[in-house]
Amino acid sequence: MADEPVPALGGKTPLQAAFTPCMDAMARAGRCGYLRTIPQGFSPGSEIANMSLLGYDVRTQFEGRGSLEAASMGIEIPAGFMAARCNLICEQNGRIKNHSAGHITTSEATELMLFLQREMGSGEVRFFPGVSYRHLLLVKGGDKRIDCTPPHDVAGTECDKVMVKALVPGAMGTADLLNHLILRSRELLPGHPVNLKRKAEGKDLANSIWPWSPGYRPVMKPLTALYPISSGSVISAVDLIKGLGVYAGLEPVDVPGATGLYTTNYEGKARAALDELRRKDFVFLHVEASDEAGHEGNVDLKIRTIEYLEHRLIRLIYEETAKWDHEVTIAVLPDHPTYCRTRTHAADPVPFLIYRPGNRNQKSSDDFEADAVQVFDEFSVSEGAYGVLEGDGFIRAFFNQQPIILNK
Repeated sequence: MADEPVPALGGKTPLQAAFTPCMDAMARAGRCGYLRTIPQGFSPGSEIANMSLLGYDVRTQFEGRGSLEAASMGIEIPAGFMAARCNLICEQNGRIKNHSAGHITTSEATELMLFLQREMGSGEVRFFPGVSYRHLLLVKGGDKRIDCTPPHDVAGTECDKVMVKALVPGAMGTADLLNHLILRSRELLPGHPVNLKRKAEGKDLANSIWPWSPGYRPVMKPLTALYPISSGSVISAVDLIKGLGVYAGLEPVDVPGATGLYTTNYEGKARAALDELRRKDFVFLHVEASDEAGHEGNVDLKIRTIEYLEHRLIRLIYEETAKWDHEVTIAVLPDHPTYCRTRTHAADPVPFLIYRPGNRNQKSSDDFEADAVQVFDEFSVSEGAYGVLEGDGFIRAFFNQQPIILNK
């Protein structure tokens, strides 16, 4: 939900323009700061940002989106296989029109991916359907040392300029294979009944695949081995996040009606989080809608998604947990900015708040006192006690595992 000032909003960001009294109240009673979720040298993808947010060292432990999404889908990556995220995209006049094939439905996309498996799959190449436009490709003997451009970063770009490139001579075979699959999918997909129906209805076609973010099976310690918790859950409509949670030792929780868009079941996610917190130590709750609005460049929709998040999810958790006998610490933050102007991710540090409910009227064991921040947005948190954190600084502060040096 983080963004930059928008001229049409009088120089405010969508978060500043949104009505967020609950987040503001938590910021006033809590502590705030910035978190650098994108280490230097990495692209600002959700996979990098969320791994960093949870305290993992992406330099040594990141193995691409495909491997994370495979875990979410319950698909074991066989020895010797490379996994890659495989989008269904809309290509128009030789350019990437959008990264989501017009936010194709899961049922339509499943039919297309199973079709591609029949037509192009083999013992060496395997397609697996996921959710909406997000799918999985496994390649036997694949070499991850390739340059694969995330399609959401290059909307409007000529496809030929951002095809897969080998970073080393040994990866040429993998790059050539993936480019062949892309070109072959453009021949097969337009004539499929799903796309003929979408064309008749005036919808964007899912007329090309786009593999990216390759890697192998990651090796990650569970959060329970790293922080003072014995159990946890992950709630998200996005396979990437659920897969990351699986490798982090969190139990994935499916919520009916969770879509990853502004139509998602906010209340259902809030209820699921509360249910999990009644029996677990930790919940990682992820909402995708503001990111998708940013990719569409839709400022008004982005404001609406932030207000939905506030009124239909955060407020419910904030008010319900306040009634409990035991305290529940709540943190709120984006994983990365997604600028409406550029319609893509940015690597800027994100604002965060950490709220401990028992500290409004008394000090706790760590002398947790509120800082000077009065509202929660990208600029107000510069007055926060935490300053700018990176690495595992945020998650350690959240779990109060060890003292954090604060900027006063």
